[in-house]
Amino acid sequence: MSTLPIQTPTLDSGELKERVARFQKIRDDIVTQIRRVIVGQNEVIEQVMIALFVGGHCLITGLPGTAKTLLVRTLASILGLDFRRIQFTPDLMPSDITGTDIIEEDPTTGRRTWTFVPGPIFANVLLADEINRTPPKTQSALLEAMQELSCTVRGNHYKIRPPFFVLATQNPIELEGTYPLPEAQLDRFIFNVLLDYLSADDEIQVLDLTTTTHVSQADAVTNAEEILEFQRLVRMVPIAESVARHAVSLVRATRSTDASSPDFVKKYVNFGASVRAAQNLVLCAKARALMQHRYHVSYEDVRELVRPILRHRILLNFQAESDKLTQDDVLKKLLDAIPAPRD
Repeated sequence: MSTLPIQTPTLDSGELKERVARFQKIRDDIVTQIRRVIVGQNEVIEQVMIALFVGGHCLITGLPGTAKTLLVRTLASILGLDFRRIQFTPDLMPSDITGTDIIEEDPTTGRRTWTFVPGPIFANVLLADEINRTPPKTQSALLEAMQELSCTVRGNHYKIRPPFFVLATQNPIELEGTYPLPEAQLDRFIFNVLLDYLSADDEIQVLDLTTTTHVSQADAVTNAEEILEFQRLVRMVPIAESVARHAVSLVRATRSTDASSPDFVKKYVNFGASVRAAQNLVLCAKARALMQHRYHVSYEDVRELVRPILRHRILLNFQAESDKLTQDDVLKKLLDAIPAPRD
């Protein structure tokens, strides 16, 4: 298999191998610490960790009581990052998240000056709780921070120090009094992670952890500087051209206007995924490969991440709704219709 041109060094040097070993150790330590607090949800934990290792944002969709907030708070403490939580409500204003200017008076001179007071957005991990409950004006302020790592207050530009992760939650059953996220903002989230109910055995384990005098606590195993180093390391992972082409083929097949799209896509999909989806698919596949203790991206890495990366990027039409099909149903049919090449 030929490989795409990589502008960064290959993973052959001793120094890079040490960094890879450190990455994999920290990954295993993170999972160990998470397991002290969170029960089950293996796939969800993997996807959120991938988002952190590539420097992306995550939309977490789940019913109340599925430990969405607990998962985010636990991850922030394990990573040694500054954590802030915003409870989104219909009356939340942009200044409530970005911060605002206040007038301060010097007691000696009596001179008044504007002083910027940073809002909760100036953190490493921002939990945007029930993000779809706030108006579009506030959502757009968050969108700038997610995309540009900055915010604008009264015409002044303020940079947000990386690493910066937005982990937003939304409740799929309460639609009254909500503002659906615009497509542009949905596209900024690398993953749309679905939290489902636990198994009976896992629920028993939750009871053991939470209804006794035992207090579950996770310890920090890394820091912000190392997380940034891991993000650079992920981009050094090589990917074969055939694997990258397979990722592009899957993304292009979601567009009903593309010649390669199957008939069911033309029937059920109004709008498919953009090139950003292909970028995210390859980048996250690189992180998954490293997390699986491999030094190259496989077809499996790409295909395992298709649904969480694409489910919020394709817009179904009325025919799909009439036939009671979801985005996951269409993507499953797509994976069946476009199998991995056999080299």
